[in-house]
Amino acid sequence: MVRLDARRKGNVMILVVGASGQLGGTIAQMLLDRERPVRILVRPGSADSEPVADGAEAVIGDLKDPASLVSACQGVHAVITTANATARGGDDTIESVDRVGNRNLVDAATAAGVDRFVFVSALGASPDHPMELLRAKGETEQHLRDSAMAWTVLQPNMFLDKLPMAVVGGPALAGQPVTLVGEARRVHSMVAMRDAAAYAVAALDRSDADGQTLVIGGPQPVSWRDIVAAFAQELGRDIPVRTVPPEQPVPGMPDFLAGLLAALETYDSPVDSSALATAYGIKPTTLAHFVHDAVAASRQHVG
Repeated sequence: MVRLDARRKGNVMILVVGASGQLGGTIAQMLLDRERPVRILVRPGSADSEPVADGAEAVIGDLKDPASLVSACQGVHAVITTANATARGGDDTIESVDRVGNRNLVDAATAAGVDRFVFVSALGASPDHPMELLRAKGETEQHLRDSAMAWTVLQPNMFLDKLPMAVVGGPALAGQPVTLVGEARRVHSMVAMRDAAAYAVAALDRSDADGQTLVIGGPQPVSWRDIVAAFAQELGRDIPVRTVPPEQPVPGMPDFLAGLLAALETYDSPVDSSALATAYGIKPTTLAHFVHDAVAASRQHVG
């Protein structure tokens, strides 16, 4: 492994933004498990999070409040951010969080003298992307590249923990039919969130991560039907599947979700991250392993 100077692994503070979410929380916990000093940004009125209970320092702030970010970044060596507006509402929008908020955070980190910034973006992000979210992330990437800080951008493919669990895992675990859009045979290198978190943590201590965009995928491209088959195999029963043409609304499914599934029917997104995984010492989570853990967690919760 290519390592940096001792400051990167010493008792230097790491600010995690987005720790209230699943990915950011996983990153914060990984750092705490490694006995790294962690500070997390907590929005006003938010409840204490698990990382705080495990020893993280909480600081009140909001991506929409630039002054609070400058304060949060004081004395910080590195920032990792996973924050986005996809699971929020109200005045938390792609414009206010993913575009302006992330720009505020980059500027605040620069003003506070932060040495390193790790930004978790998304596969395909670009300032000229037709999708607003990926366009906003692409603009943040460019703003970060133009900053004076050492930086690393992560571009993970779709997370197994999110859309696949909503579309397939949830209904399958509940004993309900799964609804798919189109033929559902397009393949995508979906990645487990814990793997993306491991890359983000590893990037803090690697000189070869400086100025790099890490494109991250799972160990093999899979289709929606592969995911159904994996759950059927793990559960030991058939899972009924019904399909809806991409141009039609899906009963009981939000329009934005149906539209996303329809969009995913127009392309494949295979990503070969094998060399990157080897270099970073990360064992990618297979679909079978992910589904096994999801089913085991569901059974434990029921028990």
